[in-house]
Amino acid sequence: MSKTLVIGSTGNIGLLSLPMLKDAGIEVTALARSPDKLAGIQGINVIEGDLENDFEHAFKDCDSVVFTAGSGASTGPDKTLLIDLWAACKAVDYARKHHVKHFVIVSSRGADNPDALPSAIKPYLVAKHMADEYLKRSGVPYTILRPGRLTDDSGTGQITVRRPENSDDQCIARADVAKVITRVLSTGQSKNVVYELYKGETAIADLIA
Repeated sequence: MSKTLVIGSTGNIGLLSLPMLKDAGIEVTALARSPDKLAGIQGINVIEGDLENDFEHAFKDCDSVVFTAGSGASTGPDKTLLIDLWAACKAVDYARKHHVKHFVIVSSRGADNPDALPSAIKPYLVAKHMADEYLKRSGVPYTILRPGRLTDDSGTGQITVRRPENSDDQCIARADVAKVITRVLSTGQSKNVVYELYKGETAIADLIA
């Protein structure tokens, strides 16, 4: 059985992903700075660790990694730099050292070209862009997910990977992002590809290899 490390396990997408991965038959290890936040989730292994320090110990015996950690909208550029960029790069280095076979990172719409979107979120997009590029060049097999504006809707299981022309339509439920993560790891496919993710009309299984 493959073992997957989830980094950012107590975030919104991480919390949604944990039971989905477990139900898909994937052995899950969740890295958390505050393990008590995961006390209500059964059937997963929880490892304590802080992304601003050394967290290599969490990678032991893991075949795949999900990096869905983020600094959050309420923090400043310092946390964006430390979590969205530096922690992501450290995770890639640990993954390479431990011969991880698949690294799935949750990035963002606009990370392909941070100059193209509003300047208010540019530091965040630059951090995501640099982390994505670092992963691409690492030699670790990857899947980069770039969701649009995230919502707390229950999700439909239907998406599109083409960016809608209308910016109001460039959104996706966090639950559907979690379903895509689960699909990617369950199939073991979709390696060395980048997907933009938006609410759509096509079943996830029909779009994600």
